[in-house]
Amino acid sequence: MVGEINYNQLVEHALLNVVRDSLNHAAEFGLSGQQHFYVTFKTHNTGVSIPAHLKERYKDEMTIVVQHQYWDLIIEEEFFSLGLSFNHQRETLIIPFDAITAFADPSVQFGLQFNIASDGEAAADDTADEQTADETSDENTQTDKEENKLGEVIALDAFRNNK
Repeated sequence: MVGEINYNQLVEHALLNVVRDSLNHAAEFGLSGQQHFYVTFKTHNTGVSIPAHLKERYKDEMTIVVQHQYWDLIIEEEFFSLGLSFNHQRETLIIPFDAITAFADPSVQFGLQFNIASDGEAAADDTADEQTADETSDENTQTDKEENKLGEVIALDAFRNNK
């Protein structure tokens, strides 16, 4: 007997490919003009590798900004890694795609939001309790908060068959 098609899983996989492909594009061509990404992820998910001081500060979720000062952006099938500066200290972060809870490009008002369920399967969520970490300590956090409101979030609830 053939099992049912899990459309939720197919959609989640496709949307994570949007994130992966966007990061691949940035790694290959860079980001132009005002283009930048906000990537929010669960700091304690399996495979997440960030410095201890960041895990302590961002106990649940962390948002990074990929814009002007990043380097060594590497995209693999299951994760991506990049270097960012925190308080003028260069750090390398490794973030599995299944730890991502939100992705946005405010320059084009685009955003996706995921909620990592307890069983590890991503599910859409309309609320996010996030803390923002900028790639540099010198960036204007008020501007970041305003831009974060501009992105359109595509919730998957309309596509789900809740049983």
